[in-house]
Amino acid sequence: MKPTISKRLLQIVNTLPLHEGMRVLEIGCGTGIAAREIAARFTNIYVLGVDRSAKAIRQSVKNCTAAITAGKAGFRQVAIENFGNIEEEGTFNLAFAIRVGALDGRHPEAALPALKNIAKALYPGGKLFIDEGDQLKEIDPNEIAKTLFTKK
Repeated sequence: MKPTISKRLLQIVNTLPLHEGMRVLEIGCGTGIAAREIAARFTNIYVLGVDRSAKAIRQSVKNCTAAITAGKAGFRQVAIENFGNIEEEGTFNLAFAIRVGALDGRHPEAALPALKNIAKALYPGGKLFIDEGDQLKEIDPNEIAKTLFTKK
């Protein structure tokens, strides 16, 4: 039996400005439940879930077999602050992160490399949403890029 989506996660997915043809990067995908929900809603969408945990990625693959087979989802074990080979993955229209320590203040030392990698991974005009506990906050990746890439 596939795990059901929690009310909180469903609320987050419902809030994201998703549409057909998008490429979505889920940062800290956990067990893939949000990716599965997004893939199920659209005919033409691709969600790449990344997580530092090998166990989470194995569970994501198990939970999202149909979406993976349909070419609508993929998963990669990597921490966002180490997310390299951007060219291999392509670029994304939208990225979102829920309870990711590098982005929510729990691991500030990882914030700068994480944000640089996200800025590189997004198309110009791409959107980044970070969970703040009670709501999603949209971060302007262009401002991230301007600020971060001028620092050493």
